[in-house]
Amino acid sequence: MANDMKYQAAREADALHRATVPHAVSARLIRARRALHVTFSNGVEMSVPVDLLQDLHDASLNDLAEIEITPLGNGLHWPRLDADVLVEGLIHGIYGSRSWMAAQMGRVGGSSASPAKAAAARRNGAKGGRPRNVA
Repeated sequence: MANDMKYQAAREADALHRATVPHAVSARLIRARRALHVTFSNGVEMSVPVDLLQDLHDASLNDLAEIEITPLGNGLHWPRLDADVLVEGLIHGIYGSRSWMAAQMGRVGGSSASPAKAAAARRNGAKGGRPRNVA
């Protein structure tokens, strides 16, 4: 009897969670744009370039096309790549681990150009440039 009550409570909690937290109901690859398109339970649809997603950026279109939605709809899985993406991460713009995201941001930030950065580069160049590394 106690197990039946726990089971029923768990089912009710699951129903409440599914009603209030968006989860994936469909996911597909848009080959022409190399983008992941996800439809959520609340009707929201979003597309994300797969090249922004950790573990997917170098994958072939055939491998990317096979997408599974986890039973609760809270994750996406690519069986050929053994790669996973959390739906909540997609919603919040988190496309990989913290260290991977930091590396991506640093790569983009380091390549940015601004008048101040250009002026500093000119000043360094006038001084003979960056010092050489000594082995």
